[in-house]
Amino acid sequence: MPSKKRAGSKKGKQSNFAKLSIFQPNKYKFKKSCPLSSKGAPEVDYKNIRLLKKYMSENGKILPSRITNVSQKKQRELSLSIKRARNLALI
Repeated sequence: MPSKKRAGSKKGKQSNFAKLSIFQPNKYKFKKSCPLSSKGAPEVDYKNIRLLKKYMSENGKILPSRITNVSQKKQRELSLSIKRARNLALI
């Protein structure tokens, strides 16, 4: 007679949290460099509309730094200059 496995037995099983990829350690850590802090990068200014539109969504919202890989300091400058350009109706 084949032996029946118990439904509640946890022997040899992983928990559901371990199966999810967000709870597993990251094997590859890449250094994300800020595109606005590198050498020869354009200066963040409210008059540079072409640059500001790269960091805005189609709806006119400011994209977060986790998507654009912009440093925290440059993200603050970007948001301030986008708000100034909106106020002056440049965007």
